[in-house]
Amino acid sequence: MDRGQAPLTAIEAVFGVLLLSSVAFVFVLGTPASQADETQLELYASDAATVLSSEGPRHADQTRLAELATSQATFEREQGALERRLDRLLPANVLYRIETQYGTVGYRLPADVQTGTATVSTVNGDVTVRVWYA
Repeated sequence: MDRGQAPLTAIEAVFGVLLLSSVAFVFVLGTPASQADETQLELYASDAATVLSSEGPRHADQTRLAELATSQATFEREQGALERRLDRLLPANVLYRIETQYGTVGYRLPADVQTGTATVSTVNGDVTVRVWYA
């Protein structure tokens, strides 16, 4: 009586294809962001907000963030200097956005990106710092 047997090389080929396709799916689909990335972004945002809220202003007797939130005119005057300061303050692979009642400074926030956020209450209103990886 003859019985059909699958050749061993065919079975090995099937397992090889399954292994390679599973590795390819991991690269294509990626892995979820780790909790450490989120924590690090929160620290970047908090540190930037703390430094900016403790720095002296350039033209007034408040903090740098309070000066930014004073009026539309002071916001427009100070936004360039604030961008330069944040470029020096944050790592090169981190983008930022500062939000006040008079406008925003920094980069456009992409959709579906993990961010770190810190809000500072000043005498002139809240200022929110958002950071994310480039």
